[in-house]
Amino acid sequence: MAGTPARAGVVNTRDAILRATLRVVGEQGVGGLTNRRIVAAAGVSLGTLTYHFPSQTELLREAMLLFAEEETAKLATIVDGYRADDLSLEQAATVVEQVIEQLPFGTDELAPHELYLQAARDPGLREASRRCFAAYDELATTILGALGLPDPARLAAPVVALIAGLQLRRLATGADVPAAEPLMMLLHRD
Repeated sequence: MAGTPARAGVVNTRDAILRATLRVVGEQGVGGLTNRRIVAAAGVSLGTLTYHFPSQTELLREAMLLFAEEETAKLATIVDGYRADDLSLEQAATVVEQVIEQLPFGTDELAPHELYLQAARDPGLREASRRCFAAYDELATTILGALGLPDPARLAAPVVALIAGLQLRRLATGADVPAAEPLMMLLHRD
C-alpha cells in the first residue's frame, strides 16, 4: 500500500502529459508539437516529459490510445443509454446523427485526425491507429448486432468509415452534415 500514492502520481503525470499532447496537437498540428509546448501545457518539467516518453512516436502512440479508450467509453455509454429502448434501424440512425451534431467543434476533435494522418507518415504509430479503429469497429459491431442486422462485423468498418468521413467533412467545412440518410443508404443496400 505504501507505493500506491506514488504510483497514482505517475499515472496522473503521464495522463497530464498525454492530455497536453492532445491539446497541442489539436491546436498546432503534429508539426507544431514541441517539448516546450507540451511541458507548458502539462505543467511538468522537460525531464519529466522525457522520463515518461523517451520518443515522440511513443508519446503520440500513447496519446492516440488514450483518445481511443476515452472516445469508445463515451460512445459506449451513449449506446447503453439507448439499448433498453429497442430502437428501430431508422431511430438508431437518427440518434447517431444527433450525437454527431452534438459533438463540439474545436481542437479536441482535430487532434485525432492529426494523429491518424501522422500514422500514415509514421509506421510506428500504425499499430495504435489500428487499435483505435478496431475499438470503433467493435462498438459498431455491437450496435449493429443489437439492431438485429445480419453480419454486423462485416458492416462495421463501412459504418465507421462513413461516420468518420462525415465528421471530418463537418470539421473541415464547419457545416452540419446529415448522417441518418447516408447511414440508412449504407445499411439498406439489399
